[in-house]
Amino acid sequence: MAEFSAADAVAAGTDFADLKCGPEGLVWNEFRPADGACRLWHWQRQQARCLTPDGFSVRSRVYEYGGGSFCLSDDGVVFVNESDQQVYTQRLDGSAPQPLSHEPEHRYGDLHWHDGMVLAVEESAGSPVRHRLVRFADGQRQVLVEGADFYAAPTLSEDGQRLAWIEWDRPEQPWTRTRLMSQARSADGTWAPAVCVAGGGSQPGCPAAGRDGLSLDANPAHSDGLTPSPVSADLGAAQSLQQPRFDGAGRLWALSDLNGFWQPWGEIDGQWQAVQALPADHAGAPWQLGACTWLPLEGEGFLAAWFDNGFGCLGIQRAGHAPHPLAEGYSRFRCLAADAEAVYAVAASPSQLPTVLRIARVDGAVQVLAGGASSLAAERISPPQPISYPSGEATAHGFFYPALNGEGPSPLLVFVHGGPTSACHPALDPRIQYWTQRGFAVADLNYRGSTGYGRAYRQALHLRWGEIDVEDACAAVAHLAERGLIDQNKAFIRGGSAGGYTTLCALAFSSVFRAGASLYGVSDPQALAKATHKFEGDYLDWLIGDPERDAERYRQRTPLLHAADIEVPVIFFQGELDAVVVPEQTRAMLAALEANGIEAEGHFYAGERHGFRQARHLAHALEAEWAFYCRVLAQ
Repeated sequence: MAEFSAADAVAAGTDFADLKCGPEGLVWNEFRPADGACRLWHWQRQQARCLTPDGFSVRSRVYEYGGGSFCLSDDGVVFVNESDQQVYTQRLDGSAPQPLSHEPEHRYGDLHWHDGMVLAVEESAGSPVRHRLVRFADGQRQVLVEGADFYAAPTLSEDGQRLAWIEWDRPEQPWTRTRLMSQARSADGTWAPAVCVAGGGSQPGCPAAGRDGLSLDANPAHSDGLTPSPVSADLGAAQSLQQPRFDGAGRLWALSDLNGFWQPWGEIDGQWQAVQALPADHAGAPWQLGACTWLPLEGEGFLAAWFDNGFGCLGIQRAGHAPHPLAEGYSRFRCLAADAEAVYAVAASPSQLPTVLRIARVDGAVQVLAGGASSLAAERISPPQPISYPSGEATAHGFFYPALNGEGPSPLLVFVHGGPTSACHPALDPRIQYWTQRGFAVADLNYRGSTGYGRAYRQALHLRWGEIDVEDACAAVAHLAERGLIDQNKAFIRGGSAGGYTTLCALAFSSVFRAGASLYGVSDPQALAKATHKFEGDYLDWLIGDPERDAERYRQRTPLLHAADIEVPVIFFQGELDAVVVPEQTRAMLAALEANGIEAEGHFYAGERHGFRQARHLAHALEAEWAFYCRVLAQ
């Protein structure tokens, strides 16, 4: 049987985003590694066709991570073109895209269409970088909202009389504290002053600390199919809000983590209240714009995805009932959409690659519209096994993938996800299968600080980055070794971005691993804080502390300053255009190891940013990492 090659793993990396449905059918954004481009596909009458012509790629780079790169209009699509970051319109008849914006010094994302206008988050170039909410209508650009440091998720009610959005100010991140804002249109067509609906604490106009926002109806039956939660909460406390939605009656809804998990809240009986929902995160950290993991359904409650022990679930929640599950064979759901006949999602499972699903509302029948195919037979796929294990005085989580070849305890490769406020998911990942095919077991970790396990678990990383994540990585090796599943003397660690930082810290501050791989990883947090972009400009203060006041803590957790403590080989991979972790960081760490006589290897890729997209580079990195570990094992 042919070997599952690096090229095979990369070719299987097709993914989808920003799924939208309307009267003219379904549209999704599809990324294919073969050329690194993102293209819109239109599905209608059981057929899909590509809308995006050569020379265009649909991708936003607002906040560097983008998202919300297109929306549907009355007769077509509106999208952000990757190369110039401008907004274009395109009809569904296959005609050429036409420019809507003419602002070369700005980027756009999180697009939203309403009655002939396009709402967007705007990011200016230069210094200082500024963010606003703007609209394009009648060929003109108009600033709608400005003054906050960051904006997300602009949306209008169906009648156009209310505007809502999420905003936050430095030094907060969108997963620590945000505000849900709303603005009503006056009788003369002008906009009334903005009102803070939830979040913000002492922010003027926001709900005051100590105010109980719950006023429960004695009769739990609501015409909207939603029931207020009996859990009381302080609306003025720190909370992260995301994904605001208006229903057909003009009422506002959003996800809030005020009760410990990202759950639905809304305007019920005239007050802002928690909705009856499972005690689980109904979203991940909003690194990208345009996320959709829940939707109110008219008269039927809400459609939502949520996490259960790290596994994704999808269902419809109706008042007084347990959630009605949908597409139960899948383990990750995102990009939800719905119409009268079906709900739609980008989904994946332990045996299926990302796919676009149509799920009939009448009987739950599942139809695959795109993606999902794998070149690996079922018997050649290593399935994820959830693990929860002791680490320090806490419990950490992750997924274990057994090696498929060899006998006895196998070598282990620990995967550390980026973020670090992010998560790994138990869905078919060709990169992981590449290693299990070669006799490596893989531990894909959701260390403390990851999302999907509630706010307290996520906040555990506060001021402890480079400490508890490393502790969790080392504890995973011990846990798996105690169970006889791996050879702890053949443990390796790898990670990208923030995961690269954890990797380097683990190599410098422990003796658990034989070698490691840092993919565009952080080696000097203080240098990162000075050079990185605005969105993450204060992130290091939250993760480690104030660079001046906590200088000693930075010194203790800076791999570059402890390069002499790394005594095992390290391989580095870096994009030359990376604006998050600049190439100079990786070169400095590589040079420090080489100066100490440590085997170190570096690969730098022209044209790549933060995270590689070109197929030849992705395949080369996998092959080089594999060859590197083989040399180490042979020593």
